[in-house]
Amino acid sequence: MLPINNKRIFAFLSWVCLSLLLVVGCNQTTIPKSSTTSPASQSATLTISAAASLKDAMEEIKPLYANQNSNVKLTYNFGSSGALQQQIEQGAGVDIFISAATKQVDALQKKGLLLDGTRKDLLKNQVVLITPQNSTVVADFKDLTKPSVKKIALGEPKSVPAGQYAQQVLTSSKIFDQIKSKAVYAKDVRQALNYVESGNADAGIVYLSDAKSTPKVKIVATAPENTHSPVVYPIAVLKNSKNVDAAKDFVQFLSGNQAKTVFEKQGFTVTGS
Repeated sequence: MLPINNKRIFAFLSWVCLSLLLVVGCNQTTIPKSSTTSPASQSATLTISAAASLKDAMEEIKPLYANQNSNVKLTYNFGSSGALQQQIEQGAGVDIFISAATKQVDALQKKGLLLDGTRKDLLKNQVVLITPQNSTVVADFKDLTKPSVKKIALGEPKSVPAGQYAQQVLTSSKIFDQIKSKAVYAKDVRQALNYVESGNADAGIVYLSDAKSTPKVKIVATAPENTHSPVVYPIAVLKNSKNVDAAKDFVQFLSGNQAKTVFEKQGFTVTGS
């Protein structure tokens, strides 16, 4: 019998062991570790399109959220709810939409652009009549018919919810036809506020939250709730969001205590429904 070459035996055994390791490695199933971090712990950039009346509150909320979610960057896009709706319909990359009326969100929902189960009413607001701080001409909505009142700042009713509510109030008060020639229409509610702040309008109709944002105007009257549709701010995640988990987490944060404190300070009522 010929002697067996020890080197050949060693090489053969090494090859067998290596083959077994490769087979085991390829067939081994990797079990993901359970995560104890929040959905927003993943790095993400969220684009939030929000009604112009939310600007101050949302800017104040941004650092509060960042303190707990440093990996999530919030990018805001403010404007009239109607303009924001059109941007979304035209394919703008938006993760979350907050409107100042249900009309715009209803339209997006009918077109299937909202992520199912994410829509809810976030806030409520009030409609108020404002004048420059030192003005004494207007004390009530009916005073808008006075000859001394030359210009009244209103949101554009076709695209600005504040303008739609204002028109409802003026119509309910039976003075719209008398004052419509005095109307100075703004692209959003913040522009209407600016017209009154600067003295370019003798009065204006805005939200309570807008009026509380500046010392340059004063509230002279609050519209009765039965003179206009409820001022509701719906919120929803968009179906084409690329950061659904982070978006849902931010929506939840907006209903929490920290955000609630900010919203209420600004004049909103948090519904969270």
